[in-house]
Amino acid sequence: MFNYFRKELEWGGRKLTLETGKMARQADGAVLVSYGDTIVLCTAVGAKSIKPGQDFFPLTVNYQEKAYAAGRIPGGFFKREGRPSENETLTSRLIDRPLRPLFPQNFRNEVQVVATVLSHDMENDPDIAALVGCSAALTLSGIPFFGPVAAARVGYENGEYILNPTIAQMEGATLDLVLAGTAEGVLMVESEAAELPEDIMLGAVEFGHKAFQPVIQAIIELAEHAAKEPWTLAEPSEAEVKLKTRIDELGRASLAEAYQERVKQQRYEKVGAAKKAVTAKLEEEGLKHDSAKNLLKDLEADIVRNAILDTGLRIDGRDTKTVRQIVAEVGVLPRAHGSALFTRGETQALCVVTLGTGQDEQFMDSLEGEYKENFMLHYNFPPFSVGEAGRMGSPGRREIGHGKLAWRAIHPLLPAREDFPYTLRIVSEILESNGSSSMATVCGSSLAMMDGGVPLKRPVAGIAMGLIKEDRGFAVLSDILGDEDHLGDMDFKVAGTEHGITSLQMDIKITSITQEIMRIALDQAKDGRLHILGEMAKALTGARTGVASTAPRITVINVPKEKIREVIGTGGKVIREIVEMTGAKIDIEDDGTIKIAATTEEAAQRAIDWIRGIVAEPELGAVYNGKVVKTADFGAFVNFLGSRDGLVHISELTQGRVNKTTDIVAVGDAVKVKCLGFDDRGKVKLSMRVVDQATGEDISEKVGPKGGRRDEAAE
Repeated sequence: MFNYFRKELEWGGRKLTLETGKMARQADGAVLVSYGDTIVLCTAVGAKSIKPGQDFFPLTVNYQEKAYAAGRIPGGFFKREGRPSENETLTSRLIDRPLRPLFPQNFRNEVQVVATVLSHDMENDPDIAALVGCSAALTLSGIPFFGPVAAARVGYENGEYILNPTIAQMEGATLDLVLAGTAEGVLMVESEAAELPEDIMLGAVEFGHKAFQPVIQAIIELAEHAAKEPWTLAEPSEAEVKLKTRIDELGRASLAEAYQERVKQQRYEKVGAAKKAVTAKLEEEGLKHDSAKNLLKDLEADIVRNAILDTGLRIDGRDTKTVRQIVAEVGVLPRAHGSALFTRGETQALCVVTLGTGQDEQFMDSLEGEYKENFMLHYNFPPFSVGEAGRMGSPGRREIGHGKLAWRAIHPLLPAREDFPYTLRIVSEILESNGSSSMATVCGSSLAMMDGGVPLKRPVAGIAMGLIKEDRGFAVLSDILGDEDHLGDMDFKVAGTEHGITSLQMDIKITSITQEIMRIALDQAKDGRLHILGEMAKALTGARTGVASTAPRITVINVPKEKIREVIGTGGKVIREIVEMTGAKIDIEDDGTIKIAATTEEAAQRAIDWIRGIVAEPELGAVYNGKVVKTADFGAFVNFLGSRDGLVHISELTQGRVNKTTDIVAVGDAVKVKCLGFDDRGKVKLSMRVVDQATGEDISEKVGPKGGRRDEAAE
């Protein structure tokens, strides 16, 4: 019934298993990947025909996590998995990026790849297994695919690289790097690092590429047994060959001239006019064809790429290493807690920091369980940033991915929570875009955080590198434009400080690049990063002293754990009263840590005093401010130390004989009392008689014996 095949290998100290033929048999390709007890089902399906008028390759990768994989039931009202989480979206992009370059250039059939997490052992992250499985499914499917691809995670700790570290091992690692590639080279890198130097980052890439070669071989051996017949790719027709030649004749000169324009919008107008003229001529000659649009793109790429290799000059007139002009400004929004406007050429990011409390932390619901995140970075890319009128809506995959890239770049530089107990949210509004708005977000966010008084360890900056590679040579480009990204062979983003790299992301559009190219790109990126940091320093060199006046002040105090119940009160009554009366926000942790946030020092101090009064123990002989809360024949009950009450016996109200308690005090009176001790039941005994009510001075040595007391019992 089942045409079942299985391949096993030991990899990174655990067993990796690839199985096919039992599950999802109607998919073009289906592979069940097991790594430890983490299991992912990966499928690939391709449409057998191209939709009419289709002029792009519609590849969709969907990575989905099922709650049952970790023995959990989803939260929410409907109790089923809903829209993709941020992690699912990011992992879908992670899988897509190394697969997409390996399809034939003229392939236009729709392809859908789905990775479903069926089991999670809480040790091995499913993303690596998913990427390997999707590559294997495509390799078996018969769909045109120049794979296989494999992937690995590389950690770094104590001078050693770690292959596929477990989730627990990653907690202490200084590097989290995921890479994917073919047997020939690397196609994709994604990483977060603790200011590591370029040679260690390059070494990690080399280590990972070598480590996943056995996986590529395992996929090949599986395919030898189970692969379907490859699809037949149609060769270009005689009409298409003729069309390509004619487009070159009609458009090369006018497009080359249009690309001499240095200003983006004017260049786009001239390029658009040149294309329109070519299209009109083709229609006039009866050569209109669906592939004309892509052939024009190919001609554009050929013109731009060869011009760079021939002259060393780029579209905007720069050489290969020069960074565009930078203008950095801070404090541009007066009511924001921190803000910066970072402009680099025709790319501009407005970054805004908001400081919040523990109540503002984001609750994250993942297969590993629920946790709270106190650092958020949200990236927005409105259509006006590229001079277009387009749809405005919720963030897409690109916006989520760019935001996470900037998050990774900044995260290693954040202060420890105990040193800066704020929840941080950064919003990056891209106001203009012509290349690497994600790296502009890194630079702007760093400045905005320092403007807001966030004590970053060091400023961080980012730069995007590009590549033009032909048989006759290559050129590595610093600070690429949007066109150079679109028409080039590499998008290599590097972020870091003057001490080292904090984040690295690389996407290759060709089958692979050499270690030499990577090394040149990293060295060139370092020079560019240091230049950008120097330009940023003209606006701000470090964090301002103290947070903005509009930001909450957070004070951290610690109380005994056994006192937490008293601070909260029955049903939260006490803590609600403190919040309502003082206007402060209060977060209480299980270990007795209490964070008090308020916009004024007065409100914060009132809350602090109230809490300290609740948890404090009266000291024998100490004088306190109090308030009369009840009177009786035998004395007055006084509230002091927050919520604590004590009795001032009628004989301790004042010097001399007292006939009636209310002759001396009334409910609501503010008084000063001295702690005389405790009765047999632990109740506090207080005295007003031995305290100067005007100054609070202890005058017990100056007063005479107590006045007479009534005959009735004290209680």
